[in-house]
Amino acid sequence: MKNTFETIVQGHQEAFQKTFVPAQYEVLDKMAHAILQALKAGNKLLLCGNGGSASDSQHIAAEFVGRFEKNRMSLPAIALTADIAALTAIGNDFGFEKVFSRQIEGLGKKGDVLIVLSTSGRSPNILDAITQAKQQEILTLGFTGKDGGILKDAVDICFIAKSHKTSHIQEAYMTALHGICEVVETILFG
Repeated sequence: MKNTFETIVQGHQEAFQKTFVPAQYEVLDKMAHAILQALKAGNKLLLCGNGGSASDSQHIAAEFVGRFEKNRMSLPAIALTADIAALTAIGNDFGFEKVFSRQIEGLGKKGDVLIVLSTSGRSPNILDAITQAKQQEILTLGFTGKDGGILKDAVDICFIAKSHKTSHIQEAYMTALHGICEVVETILFG
């Protein structure tokens, strides 16, 4: 068992060393500033993902709405994965590919920011969400892994975790998203 855990941690460390390099810090800085600009203008964040990434999108939305580390006013963020009635109705009536794009159509507006999480970068419902967001002039930020898939070229700004292992991809982009939360919170609230 000890060797298993050592291997897991070594894989995590290798993924982080390959991922968190100067070019990626520039990507995260651009993302944080885009989010700041949107929030200062009175716009909101929309987040989505599938499976573990669905939970991660809810987690990050909660960091903005509740708090990250500072007691401060709430910031507008909606996880499109949280409304089970909308997800099941849209999935039933329009197909699973539309579960996020239909919500963006109804809830999103020009100037908002869509944050998509997809470890493969190939999820049809995520790609459809990006297409819908662009039609509404919503900035798209992608968090993915592996080779970035189709997502890397579909979004406006993309963070790619340099790993092929789903858990390490998710660990890397959650670290990146927590970093963005901290930057936004610090700049807005001191």
